Amino acid sequence: MIEFNSVDNPRSETVAKVVFMGTPDFAVPVLRQLIAHHEVIGVVTQPDRPAGRNRQLQMSPIKQVALEAGIPVQQPEKIRRAEAVTELRQWSPDVYIVAAFGQLLPQAVLDIPPHGSINVHASLLPRWRGAAPIQAVIRAGDAETGITIMKMDAGLDTGAMLSQRAISLAPDETGQSLHDKLSILGGELLIDTLPGYLSGTIPPVPQDDALATFAPRIEKEEGRINWHESAAQIERTMRAFTPWPGTYTSWESKGLKIHGGTIGAGSAEAGRVIERGGQIAVGTGDGLFYPTRVQLEGRGVVSITDFVRGYPAFVGAVLGGS
Repeated sequence: MIEFNSVDNPRSETVAKVVFMGTPDFAVPVLRQLIAHHEVIGVVTQPDRPAGRNRQLQMSPIKQVALEAGIPVQQPEKIRRAEAVTELRQWSPDVYIVAAFGQLLPQAVLDIPPHGSINVHASLLPRWRGAAPIQAVIRAGDAETGITIMKMDAGLDTGAMLSQRAISLAPDETGQSLHDKLSILGGELLIDTLPGYLSGTIPPVPQDDALATFAPRIEKEEGRINWHESAAQIERTMRAFTPWPGTYTSWESKGLKIHGGTIGAGSAEAGRVIERGGQIAVGTGDGLFYPTRVQLEGRGVVSITDFVRGYPAFVGAVLGGS
């Protein structure tokens, strides 16, 4: 990683009037840091959505934090609509701060604040632009990732960078554990970077588009295991997709979720369940995958040992989804 714009001793008493845009849990530590260090005059988040078995309307985590802090909230269905842009102008902020908002901002919105719009992105740009950088970095087997603070333009994570901070991935890193680490790091790096950016001592550094990789939004169907992939790739995907969308296959026409597993040497037909050295393994395109915890459709999570004890015919079967 190329380091730039050091922010080792950055914080000052500079206080900005901020409008914050964000929606999920990832954005909560960023908003809390802004509330503690700056004047947050408004929050923009996604509209309340149906959730849970009863499909009741549920406010976003960011809306909950904003209401608790007494901050005005706007929830435009489409932020590019003229009425939404008009409402945003009325707040007259110094800067917009964006973290996992969920909508692309048009140039008309980005240009409203005199200091522009700043994004907290969960990767070391230009690697992993897009909606799912946390899952992408684990699936790819990258050794490190981090946070990039960038000045936004109308492209998808293409704006010039202000600062970056890297962390190493743990061998057992999951989507959830990395999400939690990066959400905290994002809030800290933003607060470290803002004073220098606002004063003009931290200049934007253009991204090298030739190095860009992309992490598109994940669909639930991507959690279906392809047993022709390598055991290493399947294991990384399982960790990346924890907790959502999870990884699953099928057995005897029922869904079977895989909640944990390891990899090992050896070979077997892709998707074939075998017993090897007293352990249950599944053949892949390269190596063996050893599931440790599974969940049959309509049942609870159990160890693979308990599962095979209850379903001995599992050994020898060929799992679906390949």
